[in-house]
Amino acid sequence: MAIAPPPTRPKPRRGIARRLMIWRALFNARLRNYLLTGILVTAPITITVWISWQILKFFEATARHLIPPSLYPDIAIPGLGLIVVFLGLIVIGALTAGLVGRLFVKTSERILGRMPVVRSVYSAIKQILETVLAQRATAFRQVVLVEYPRKNIWAVGFVSGPTKGEIQRELARDLVNVFLPTTPNPTSGFLLFVPKDDVRPLAMTIEEGIKLVVSGGIVTPGRDTGAPAVAPIAPVVPPDVRTPD
Repeated sequence: MAIAPPPTRPKPRRGIARRLMIWRALFNARLRNYLLTGILVTAPITITVWISWQILKFFEATARHLIPPSLYPDIAIPGLGLIVVFLGLIVIGALTAGLVGRLFVKTSERILGRMPVVRSVYSAIKQILETVLAQRATAFRQVVLVEYPRKNIWAVGFVSGPTKGEIQRELARDLVNVFLPTTPNPTSGFLLFVPKDDVRPLAMTIEEGIKLVVSGGIVTPGRDTGAPAVAPIAPVVPPDVRTPD
């Protein structure tokens, strides 16, 4: 009498399970990439719209406090406060340009100059605004590379002008003033007096250089057009998913 062989168990479909795990990993990676891309696309637009709206609301509130309620319309008109403040600044500038306006400004500065704390704040703000808004000079003239903090390590700086005065006389060299900003806050940094021959000028604009510093190198100017280009997200390589034998 023949003995029947024992029943064999079906082998697990290892190939199908492995494919499902790989497809799941790819789907998760693509989903993460799509999420990051959506944030990169929508975040700048959303933040810009929000900041613009807050500025409009601030000017709207300022205009309502400056204008009598009987002259201000009850209907909310977007941008009306900005126009009112803009026209008010033009009128103030026109009045200041006259003899009476200049006399009033000098008297006000003389009074502020006698106040210990207010004097320092007022003089610092005035110097910054005159440097940034003056028509006869620019705050920064060129974006350059300087070797800092040691040789063969380069940093992005902004040339503010040639070195003059006592520093130029003491060193007796052709130097330039280079402002070396910090990342991501470019309002702080270091002032360097660098020999003109040790400075490497760049073709990017001042705005592109500031974007480069603020972004920490993420936003870089384009090679051909000079337009800033955001580095794309690197493609995700599917992990090596292995099923136990």
